[in-house]
Amino acid sequence: MQRQKSFINDKKTLYLVATPIGNLSDITYRAVETLKSVDYIFCEDTRVSKTLLAHYNINKPLDSYHEYNKEEKGNKILELLENGYNVALISDAGMPIISDPGYNVSQKAMDKGYNVVIIPGVSASLSALVVSGLNPHPFLFYGFLSNKSQTRKKELKEIKEKKETLIFYETPHRIKEFLTDLLEILGDRKIALCREITKKFEEILRGNVSEVLEVVDEIKGEIVIVVEGSTEVNTFDNLTIIEHVNLYIKEGFSTMDAIKKVAKDRNVKKQEIYDTYHGKE
Repeated sequence: MQRQKSFINDKKTLYLVATPIGNLSDITYRAVETLKSVDYIFCEDTRVSKTLLAHYNINKPLDSYHEYNKEEKGNKILELLENGYNVALISDAGMPIISDPGYNVSQKAMDKGYNVVIIPGVSASLSALVVSGLNPHPFLFYGFLSNKSQTRKKELKEIKEKKETLIFYETPHRIKEFLTDLLEILGDRKIALCREITKKFEEILRGNVSEVLEVVDEIKGEIVIVVEGSTEVNTFDNLTIIEHVNLYIKEGFSTMDAIKKVAKDRNVKKQEIYDTYHGKE
């Protein structure tokens, strides 16, 4: 077990600092103070972060940390902590680690016993959920699904029966394909498509998937999609185990994946479903 008392020790600290998702005013006093106090700042894209730092007169050494250099720069961050420096990690917008880089280096810093401290702030996913008009709890955050339709459909099938409100991220050039797959797999559910949250052209489209699809060609900017959870009544009790497995196979799952899903649906061991399906009982 590891026990971190963040502010009553002399260990060096990796600060995970939330930054605005569009409006530069959406940053906390504490975030600004932290960025001014640390020795080094790492960010996804130095060109993006320089604008924010210049706006608040923050002059600190700035370096990149992103998906493609996370091993090299992660080691550099750990070296800085070891040498007695405090470091801040920010993403281009919003919370580090949530669909953004940072998980690997924060884990390594924790393992080495350094403080890892969150400086909270705005989050695109939670902001969209709050203004979606859909039930905010419980919810599940998924971020980006696959950019390949076949894989994306399989991912959607896996969560089709979830009762929780679902939150996704998507890019403008893929949003039409995403909504088309969403309509096919999850049905014509209520959704909220939120784009450019906190920015001048912020827009929220609330309606059914089919309605939003009618105007989706006009959509540009950063997008969060909030989707109503499943309202279907579980009818599995009316199916035999073989019928239940075959239902998933018909939806495109392999036999083994279908057996796993049936075992989960019925809260029984996978081997029991396997044996029944293959006539071993």
